[in-house]
Amino acid sequence: MGSRTALVEDLMERFPHVPREAVFKEDLLRGGVAFDASALSDNESGEVKPKSYFIFSFDHGTLPELGEAALRRPPEEIILTGGPYDLRRTVVSVRVNPASPYRVAADEDGMLGLYLDGKRISDVGVPPMPEYYRHTLSNGKSVMEVAPTIQWGYLIYLTVFRVCQYFGAKEECQYCDINHNWRQHKAAGRPYTGVKDVEEVLEALEIIDRYDTAKASTAYTLTGGAITKTVAGRDEADFYGHYAKAIEERFPGRWIGKVVAQALPRDDVQRFKDYGVQIYHPNYEVWDRRLFELYCPGKERYVGRDEWHKRILDSAEIFGARNVIPNFVAGVEMAEPFGFTTVDEAIASTTEGLRFFMSHGITPRFTTWCPEPTTPLGKANPQGAPLEYHIRLLQAYRATMEEFGLSSPPGYGPPGPGNAVFSVSSFMDSLPAEEPSKA
Repeated sequence: MGSRTALVEDLMERFPHVPREAVFKEDLLRGGVAFDASALSDNESGEVKPKSYFIFSFDHGTLPELGEAALRRPPEEIILTGGPYDLRRTVVSVRVNPASPYRVAADEDGMLGLYLDGKRISDVGVPPMPEYYRHTLSNGKSVMEVAPTIQWGYLIYLTVFRVCQYFGAKEECQYCDINHNWRQHKAAGRPYTGVKDVEEVLEALEIIDRYDTAKASTAYTLTGGAITKTVAGRDEADFYGHYAKAIEERFPGRWIGKVVAQALPRDDVQRFKDYGVQIYHPNYEVWDRRLFELYCPGKERYVGRDEWHKRILDSAEIFGARNVIPNFVAGVEMAEPFGFTTVDEAIASTTEGLRFFMSHGITPRFTTWCPEPTTPLGKANPQGAPLEYHIRLLQAYRATMEEFGLSSPPGYGPPGPGNAVFSVSSFMDSLPAEEPSKA
Protein backbone atom coordinates (compact mmCIF):
# COMPACT_ATOMS: atom_id res chain seq x y z
CA MET A 1 0.00 0.00 0.00
CA GLY A 2 2.97 2.31 0.50
CA SER A 3 4.45 1.87 -2.98
CA ARG A 4 3.32 5.23 -4.35
CA THR A 5 4.61 7.04 -1.28
CA ALA A 6 7.90 5.19 -1.59
CA LEU A 7 8.25 6.21 -5.25
CA VAL A 8 7.54 9.86 -4.51
CA GLU A 9 9.95 9.96 -1.58
CA ASP A 10 12.64 8.24 -3.65
CA LEU A 11 12.33 10.88 -6.37
CA MET A 12 12.45 13.71 -3.83
CA GLU A 13 15.66 12.21 -2.46
CA ARG A 14 17.23 11.62 -5.89
CA PHE A 15 16.35 15.08 -7.22
CA PRO A 16 16.73 17.40 -4.23
CA HIS A 17 17.01 20.52 -6.42
CA VAL A 18 13.45 20.00 -7.69
CA PRO A 19 11.03 21.44 -5.11
CA ARG A 20 9.22 18.70 -3.21
CA GLU A 21 5.99 20.55 -3.92
CA ALA A 22 6.57 20.06 -7.65
CA VAL A 23 7.00 16.30 -7.22
CA PHE A 24 3.54 15.97 -5.68
CA LYS A 25 2.03 18.46 -8.12
CA GLU A 26 3.33 16.61 -11.17
CA ASP A 27 2.07 13.30 -9.80
CA LEU A 28 -1.40 14.77 -9.26
CA LEU A 29 -1.42 16.33 -12.73
CA ARG A 30 -0.22 13.21 -14.53
CA GLY A 31 -2.37 10.72 -12.60
CA GLY A 32 -5.30 12.67 -11.23
CA VAL A 33 -6.95 12.74 -7.81
CA ALA A 34 -10.10 11.21 -6.33
CA PHE A 35 -12.61 13.23 -4.31
CA ASP A 36 -14.75 12.12 -1.44
CA ALA A 37 -18.28 13.51 -1.51
CA SER A 38 -17.22 15.73 1.40
CA ALA A 39 -14.77 17.52 -0.89
CA LEU A 40 -17.04 18.24 -3.87
CA SER A 41 -18.57 21.63 -4.62
CA ASP A 42 -22.21 22.65 -4.77
CA ASN A 43 -21.64 23.79 -8.35
CA GLU A 44 -22.47 27.45 -8.94
CA SER A 45 -24.78 27.60 -5.91
CA GLY A 46 -22.12 26.98 -3.30
CA GLU A 47 -19.18 28.63 -1.61
CA VAL A 48 -16.46 26.85 -3.60
CA LYS A 49 -15.42 27.74 -7.13
CA PRO A 50 -16.28 24.67 -9.27
CA LYS A 51 -14.34 23.14 -12.12
CA SER A 52 -15.30 24.94 -15.34
CA TYR A 53 -13.98 22.50 -17.97
CA PHE A 54 -12.53 25.54 -19.68
CA ILE A 55 -11.22 23.74 -22.80
CA PHE A 56 -10.29 20.06 -22.31
CA SER A 57 -11.79 17.61 -19.85
CA PHE A 58 -8.52 17.09 -17.95
CA ASP A 59 -10.14 14.02 -16.37
CA HIS A 60 -9.23 10.34 -16.35
CA GLY A 61 -12.80 9.30 -17.08
CA THR A 62 -15.78 10.51 -19.05
CA LEU A 63 -18.50 12.39 -17.18
CA PRO A 64 -20.66 9.25 -16.77
CA GLU A 65 -17.65 7.48 -15.21
CA LEU A 66 -16.96 10.11 -12.57
CA GLY A 67 -19.89 9.26 -10.31
CA GLU A 68 -21.00 12.03 -7.98
CA ALA A 69 -18.14 14.23 -9.23
CA ALA A 70 -20.07 14.56 -12.50
CA LEU A 71 -23.11 15.92 -10.65
CA ARG A 72 -21.38 18.01 -8.00
CA ARG A 73 -18.28 19.37 -9.65
CA PRO A 74 -14.95 19.23 -7.85
CA PRO A 75 -13.12 22.50 -7.22
CA GLU A 76 -11.40 24.21 -10.15
CA GLU A 77 -8.08 23.91 -8.34
CA ILE A 78 -6.74 22.93 -4.95
CA ILE A 79 -3.96 24.39 -2.81
CA LEU A 80 -1.59 22.09 -0.93
CA THR A 81 0.11 23.31 2.25
CA GLY A 82 1.81 21.88 5.31
CA GLY A 83 1.58 18.23 6.28
CA PRO A 84 4.52 15.92 7.05
CA TYR A 85 6.45 17.29 4.03
CA ASP A 86 5.89 20.90 5.13
CA LEU A 87 4.66 21.88 1.69
CA ARG A 88 4.68 25.48 0.65
CA ARG A 89 1.52 26.89 -0.97
CA THR A 90 1.07 24.92 -4.21
CA VAL A 91 -1.78 25.50 -6.69
CA VAL A 92 -2.81 22.36 -8.60
CA SER A 93 -5.34 22.09 -11.42
CA VAL A 94 -7.93 19.41 -10.65
CA ARG A 95 -7.88 16.31 -12.82
CA VAL A 96 -10.40 13.77 -11.55
CA ASN A 97 -9.48 10.09 -11.34
CA PRO A 98 -11.66 7.93 -9.08
CA ALA A 99 -8.94 5.24 -9.14
CA SER A 100 -6.10 7.54 -8.07
CA PRO A 101 -4.04 6.68 -4.96
CA TYR A 102 -4.46 10.36 -4.03
CA ARG A 103 -7.75 11.35 -2.41
CA VAL A 104 -9.13 14.66 -1.14
CA ALA A 105 -11.40 14.20 1.87
CA ALA A 106 -12.57 16.00 4.98
CA ASP A 107 -11.46 14.79 8.41
CA GLU A 108 -13.70 14.49 11.46
CA ASP A 109 -13.38 18.26 12.01
CA GLY A 110 -14.42 19.02 8.43
CA MET A 111 -10.92 20.10 7.38
CA LEU A 112 -9.93 19.02 3.86
CA GLY A 113 -6.73 17.09 3.38
CA LEU A 114 -4.86 15.21 0.66
CA TYR A 115 -4.35 11.53 1.43
CA LEU A 116 -1.86 9.18 -0.22
CA ASP A 117 -1.86 5.49 0.58
CA GLY A 118 -4.29 6.32 3.36
CA LYS A 119 -1.98 8.84 5.04
CA ARG A 120 -2.74 12.55 5.23
CA ILE A 121 0.10 14.31 3.41
CA SER A 122 -1.11 17.92 3.27
CA ASP A 123 -3.85 20.34 4.08
CA VAL A 124 -6.06 21.26 1.12
CA GLY A 125 -7.46 24.69 0.37
CA VAL A 126 -10.17 25.26 -2.21
CA PRO A 127 -10.88 28.44 -4.17
CA PRO A 128 -13.74 30.52 -2.78
CA MET A 129 -16.59 31.31 -5.11
CA PRO A 130 -15.66 34.66 -6.68
CA GLU A 131 -18.25 37.38 -6.45
CA TYR A 132 -18.33 37.74 -10.25
CA TYR A 133 -19.48 34.10 -10.61
CA ARG A 134 -22.62 34.98 -8.64
CA HIS A 135 -23.84 37.33 -11.39
CA THR A 136 -25.25 36.37 -14.77
CA LEU A 137 -25.21 38.01 -18.16
CA SER A 138 -28.35 39.75 -19.39
CA ASN A 139 -29.22 36.63 -21.41
CA GLY A 140 -28.95 34.43 -18.32
CA LYS A 141 -25.61 32.81 -19.13
CA SER A 142 -23.13 32.42 -16.30
CA VAL A 143 -19.79 34.16 -16.15
CA MET A 144 -18.22 30.74 -15.51
CA GLU A 145 -19.54 29.52 -18.85
CA VAL A 146 -18.40 32.56 -20.87
CA ALA A 147 -15.24 33.74 -19.08
CA PRO A 148 -14.03 31.29 -16.42
CA THR A 149 -10.95 32.13 -14.38
CA ILE A 150 -8.16 29.72 -13.47
CA GLN A 151 -4.74 29.89 -11.82
CA TRP A 152 -6.40 31.01 -8.58
CA GLY A 153 -8.14 33.87 -10.36
CA TYR A 154 -5.05 35.19 -12.17
CA LEU A 155 -6.11 34.20 -15.71
CA ILE A 156 -9.42 34.67 -17.54
CA TYR A 157 -9.67 31.76 -19.96
CA LEU A 158 -11.67 32.66 -23.06
CA THR A 159 -12.21 29.53 -25.13
CA VAL A 160 -14.15 31.36 -27.81
CA PHE A 161 -14.25 28.39 -30.23
CA ARG A 162 -14.88 25.15 -28.37
CA VAL A 163 -14.28 22.69 -31.19
CA CYS A 164 -11.38 22.12 -33.57
CA GLN A 165 -11.44 21.97 -37.36
CA TYR A 166 -8.77 19.29 -37.24
CA PHE A 167 -11.36 16.56 -37.07
CA GLY A 168 -11.24 12.76 -37.11
CA ALA A 169 -8.43 10.26 -36.71
CA LYS A 170 -6.43 11.60 -39.66
CA GLU A 171 -6.32 15.18 -38.36
CA GLU A 172 -6.96 15.43 -34.60
CA CYS A 173 -3.96 15.65 -32.30
CA GLN A 174 -3.74 12.22 -30.71
CA TYR A 175 -3.66 13.46 -27.09
CA CYS A 176 -6.37 16.14 -27.41
CA ASP A 177 -10.01 15.72 -26.32
CA ILE A 178 -11.35 19.21 -27.17
CA ASN A 179 -13.93 17.80 -29.60
CA HIS A 180 -14.99 15.00 -27.26
CA ASN A 181 -15.21 17.40 -24.33
CA TRP A 182 -17.62 19.53 -26.36
CA ARG A 183 -19.72 16.46 -27.18
CA GLN A 184 -19.86 15.14 -23.62
CA HIS A 185 -20.99 18.45 -22.15
CA LYS A 186 -23.72 18.81 -24.75
CA ALA A 187 -24.81 15.19 -24.14
CA ALA A 188 -25.01 15.89 -20.40
CA GLY A 189 -27.24 18.91 -21.06
CA ARG A 190 -24.68 21.34 -19.68
CA PRO A 191 -24.41 24.84 -21.14
CA TYR A 192 -21.32 24.80 -23.34
CA THR A 193 -21.29 27.55 -25.96
CA GLY A 194 -19.53 26.53 -29.18
CA VAL A 195 -18.72 29.98 -30.57
CA LYS A 196 -18.87 32.75 -28.00
CA ASP A 197 -20.38 36.04 -29.06
CA VAL A 198 -18.07 39.03 -28.71
CA GLU A 199 -20.70 41.04 -26.85
CA GLU A 200 -21.21 38.16 -24.40
CA VAL A 201 -17.49 38.06 -23.74
CA LEU A 202 -17.38 41.82 -23.17
CA GLU A 203 -20.36 41.67 -20.83
CA ALA A 204 -18.75 38.87 -18.81
CA LEU A 205 -15.51 40.85 -18.60
CA GLU A 206 -17.44 43.90 -17.40
CA ILE A 207 -18.87 41.81 -14.56
CA ILE A 208 -15.41 40.49 -13.67
CA ASP A 209 -13.91 43.96 -13.78
CA ARG A 210 -16.70 45.36 -11.59
CA TYR A 211 -16.56 42.72 -8.88
CA ASP A 212 -12.87 41.77 -8.98
CA THR A 213 -12.07 44.67 -6.67
CA ALA A 214 -8.74 43.15 -5.63
CA LYS A 215 -7.71 43.04 -9.32
CA ALA A 216 -6.67 39.40 -8.91
CA SER A 217 -7.37 38.77 -12.60
CA THR A 218 -4.30 40.02 -14.42
CA ALA A 219 -4.38 38.34 -17.84
CA TYR A 220 -6.75 36.81 -20.36
CA THR A 221 -6.12 34.06 -22.87
CA LEU A 222 -8.01 33.84 -26.16
CA THR A 223 -8.01 30.31 -27.48
CA GLY A 224 -9.97 27.43 -28.96
CA GLY A 225 -9.65 24.88 -31.71
CA ALA A 226 -7.58 25.30 -34.84
CA ILE A 227 -9.30 27.00 -37.77
CA THR A 228 -8.32 25.61 -41.16
CA LYS A 229 -11.09 27.35 -43.10
CA THR A 230 -13.22 30.03 -41.44
CA VAL A 231 -15.52 30.55 -38.46
CA ALA A 232 -18.26 33.14 -38.84
CA GLY A 233 -16.59 34.17 -42.09
CA ARG A 234 -13.22 34.90 -40.46
CA ASP A 235 -9.88 33.16 -40.79
CA GLU A 236 -7.96 32.19 -37.66
CA ALA A 237 -6.05 35.44 -37.20
CA ASP A 238 -9.15 37.59 -37.67
CA PHE A 239 -11.41 35.31 -35.66
CA TYR A 240 -9.30 35.30 -32.50
CA GLY A 241 -7.90 38.76 -33.18
CA HIS A 242 -11.26 40.51 -33.35
CA TYR A 243 -11.99 39.48 -29.77
CA ALA A 244 -8.69 41.00 -28.67
CA LYS A 245 -9.47 44.19 -30.56
CA ALA A 246 -12.87 44.50 -28.86
CA ILE A 247 -11.44 43.76 -25.41
CA GLU A 248 -8.57 46.23 -25.75
CA GLU A 249 -10.90 48.96 -26.99
CA ARG A 250 -13.34 48.40 -24.11
CA PHE A 251 -10.75 47.75 -21.37
CA PRO A 252 -7.48 49.37 -22.47
CA GLY A 253 -4.59 48.07 -20.39
CA ARG A 254 -6.78 46.25 -17.84
CA TRP A 255 -5.36 42.78 -18.59
CA ILE A 256 -2.35 41.23 -20.32
CA GLY A 257 -3.78 39.92 -23.60
CA LYS A 258 -2.62 36.49 -24.79
CA VAL A 259 -3.68 34.33 -27.72
CA VAL A 260 -3.15 30.61 -28.26
CA ALA A 261 -3.35 29.83 -31.96
CA GLN A 262 -1.56 27.90 -34.63
CA ALA A 263 1.84 29.00 -35.86
CA LEU A 264 0.57 31.40 -38.51
CA PRO A 265 2.34 33.24 -41.33
CA ARG A 266 4.07 36.50 -40.48
CA ASP A 267 1.31 38.75 -41.85
CA ASP A 268 -1.31 36.96 -39.75
CA VAL A 269 0.86 37.21 -36.65
CA GLN A 270 1.23 40.93 -37.32
CA ARG A 271 -2.56 41.18 -37.27
CA PHE A 272 -2.59 39.70 -33.77
CA LYS A 273 -0.13 42.34 -32.69
CA ASP A 274 -2.14 45.10 -34.36
CA TYR A 275 -5.30 43.91 -32.61
CA GLY A 276 -3.63 44.44 -29.23
CA VAL A 277 -2.42 40.95 -28.33
CA GLN A 278 0.70 41.13 -26.15
CA ILE A 279 1.74 37.46 -25.88
CA TYR A 280 1.54 34.79 -28.59
CA HIS A 281 1.43 31.04 -27.89
CA PRO A 282 2.02 29.10 -31.16
CA ASN A 283 2.19 25.69 -29.48
CA TYR A 284 4.62 23.16 -30.95
CA GLU A 285 3.18 20.25 -28.91
CA VAL A 286 6.06 17.74 -29.15
CA TRP A 287 9.62 18.23 -30.38
CA ASP A 288 10.58 14.94 -32.03
CA ARG A 289 9.93 14.98 -35.78
CA ARG A 290 8.52 11.46 -36.02
CA LEU A 291 6.26 11.95 -33.02
CA PHE A 292 5.01 15.32 -34.28
CA GLU A 293 4.03 13.73 -37.58
CA LEU A 294 2.28 10.85 -35.80
CA TYR A 295 0.64 12.77 -32.97
CA CYS A 296 -0.28 15.99 -34.78
CA PRO A 297 -1.34 14.75 -38.22
CA GLY A 298 -3.51 17.78 -39.00
CA LYS A 299 -0.77 20.24 -38.11
CA GLU A 300 1.71 18.22 -40.15
CA ARG A 301 -0.61 18.11 -43.14
CA TYR A 302 -1.65 21.76 -43.16
CA VAL A 303 1.58 23.41 -41.99
CA GLY A 304 4.38 20.90 -41.36
CA ARG A 305 6.85 20.73 -38.51
CA ASP A 306 9.68 22.69 -40.12
CA GLU A 307 7.38 25.47 -41.26
CA TRP A 308 5.74 25.51 -37.82
CA HIS A 309 9.10 26.11 -36.17
CA LYS A 310 10.09 28.73 -38.76
CA ARG A 311 6.88 30.63 -38.07
CA ILE A 312 7.56 30.55 -34.33
CA LEU A 313 10.95 32.15 -34.91
CA ASP A 314 9.43 34.67 -37.33
CA SER A 315 6.80 35.65 -34.77
CA ALA A 316 9.57 36.63 -32.34
CA GLU A 317 10.51 39.42 -34.73
CA ILE A 318 6.99 40.84 -34.34
CA PHE A 319 6.24 40.23 -30.66
CA GLY A 320 9.78 40.10 -29.31
CA ALA A 321 11.25 36.75 -28.34
CA ARG A 322 10.21 37.06 -24.70
CA ASN A 323 6.55 37.41 -25.67
CA VAL A 324 6.44 34.27 -27.83
CA ILE A 325 5.77 31.32 -25.52
CA PRO A 326 4.98 28.06 -27.34
CA ASN A 327 3.58 25.20 -25.27
CA PHE A 328 4.42 21.51 -25.48
CA VAL A 329 2.52 18.59 -23.95
CA ALA A 330 4.98 17.08 -21.50
CA GLY A 331 4.82 13.31 -21.36
CA VAL A 332 3.46 12.36 -24.77
CA GLU A 333 7.08 11.74 -25.78
CA MET A 334 6.83 8.45 -23.84
CA ALA A 335 3.39 7.35 -25.04
CA GLU A 336 3.17 3.82 -26.41
CA PRO A 337 3.41 2.44 -28.99
CA PHE A 338 5.48 5.07 -30.79
CA GLY A 339 7.14 7.09 -28.04
CA PHE A 340 10.55 6.81 -26.43
CA THR A 341 10.97 3.77 -24.23
CA THR A 342 13.41 5.28 -21.75
CA VAL A 343 13.30 8.47 -19.71
CA ASP A 344 16.84 9.27 -20.85
CA GLU A 345 15.79 9.32 -24.52
CA ALA A 346 12.67 11.35 -23.88
CA ILE A 347 14.49 13.98 -21.81
CA ALA A 348 17.27 14.23 -24.41
CA SER A 349 14.74 14.87 -27.17
CA THR A 350 12.71 17.40 -25.22
CA THR A 351 15.84 19.23 -24.09
CA GLU A 352 16.96 19.46 -27.72
CA GLY A 353 13.72 21.33 -28.42
CA LEU A 354 14.16 23.58 -25.40
CA ARG A 355 17.71 24.45 -26.48
CA PHE A 356 16.54 25.20 -30.04
CA PHE A 357 13.98 27.76 -28.92
CA MET A 358 15.84 29.15 -25.90
CA SER A 359 18.93 29.75 -28.03
CA HIS A 360 16.73 32.22 -29.93
CA GLY A 361 15.50 33.85 -26.73
CA ILE A 362 12.12 32.11 -26.89
CA THR A 363 10.99 30.44 -23.66
CA PRO A 364 8.59 27.55 -24.18
CA ARG A 365 6.33 26.37 -21.38
CA PHE A 366 4.55 23.08 -20.94
CA THR A 367 1.35 21.45 -19.80
CA THR A 368 1.63 18.14 -17.98
CA TRP A 369 -0.03 15.51 -20.13
CA CYS A 370 -3.31 14.16 -18.75
CA PRO A 371 -4.14 10.90 -20.59
CA GLU A 372 -7.82 11.54 -21.26
CA PRO A 373 -9.48 8.18 -22.05
CA THR A 374 -11.31 9.23 -25.21
CA THR A 375 -8.05 10.11 -27.00
CA PRO A 376 -5.93 7.51 -28.82
CA LEU A 377 -2.88 8.16 -26.65
CA GLY A 378 -4.89 8.31 -23.45
CA LYS A 379 -6.65 5.06 -24.27
CA ALA A 380 -3.32 3.30 -24.93
CA ASN A 381 -1.51 4.91 -21.98
CA PRO A 382 -3.92 5.29 -19.03
CA GLN A 383 -1.01 5.73 -16.62
CA GLY A 384 0.57 8.56 -18.65
CA ALA A 385 4.32 9.07 -18.56
CA PRO A 386 6.49 7.98 -15.63
CA LEU A 387 6.71 10.48 -12.79
CA GLU A 388 10.50 10.39 -13.13
CA TYR A 389 10.20 11.86 -16.62
CA HIS A 390 8.24 14.84 -15.30
CA ILE A 391 10.69 15.47 -12.45
CA ARG A 392 13.72 15.28 -14.70
CA LEU A 393 12.02 17.59 -17.19
CA LEU A 394 11.69 20.24 -14.48
CA GLN A 395 15.40 19.87 -13.78
CA ALA A 396 16.32 20.07 -17.48
CA TYR A 397 13.98 23.00 -18.08
CA ARG A 398 15.51 25.15 -15.35
CA ALA A 399 19.06 24.19 -16.37
CA THR A 400 18.41 25.14 -20.00
CA MET A 401 16.90 28.48 -19.00
CA GLU A 402 19.95 29.23 -16.88
CA GLU A 403 22.26 28.18 -19.72
CA PHE A 404 20.74 30.82 -22.00
CA GLY A 405 20.28 33.46 -19.31
CA LEU A 406 16.49 33.50 -19.48
CA SER A 407 13.99 34.30 -16.73
CA SER A 408 10.40 33.22 -16.18
CA PRO A 409 8.09 34.22 -19.06
CA PRO A 410 5.61 37.08 -18.67
CA GLY A 411 1.90 36.53 -18.19
CA TYR A 412 2.16 33.57 -15.82
CA GLY A 413 2.18 35.22 -12.46
CA PRO A 414 5.02 34.93 -9.94
CA PRO A 415 7.59 32.12 -10.12
CA GLY A 416 9.01 30.08 -7.29
CA PRO A 417 7.80 27.41 -4.89
CA GLY A 418 5.14 28.83 -2.62
CA ASN A 419 4.48 31.70 -5.04
CA ALA A 420 3.43 30.20 -8.38
CA VAL A 421 -0.21 30.15 -9.49
CA PHE A 422 0.22 28.44 -12.88
CA SER A 423 -1.71 25.26 -12.22
CA VAL A 424 -1.36 22.84 -15.17
CA SER A 425 2.35 22.12 -14.75
CA SER A 426 5.06 22.84 -12.21
CA PHE A 427 7.45 24.78 -14.41
CA MET A 428 6.74 28.06 -12.59
CA ASP A 429 6.97 26.35 -9.18
CA SER A 430 10.43 25.08 -10.12
CA LEU A 431 11.95 28.39 -11.18
CA PRO A 432 13.66 30.72 -8.71
CA ALA A 433 11.50 33.30 -7.00
CA GLU A 434 11.99 36.85 -8.20
CA GLU A 435 12.36 39.96 -6.11
CA PRO A 436 8.99 41.70 -5.70
CA SER A 437 8.62 44.73 -7.93
CA LYS A 438 8.23 48.17 -6.40
CA ALA A 439 4.92 48.50 -8.24
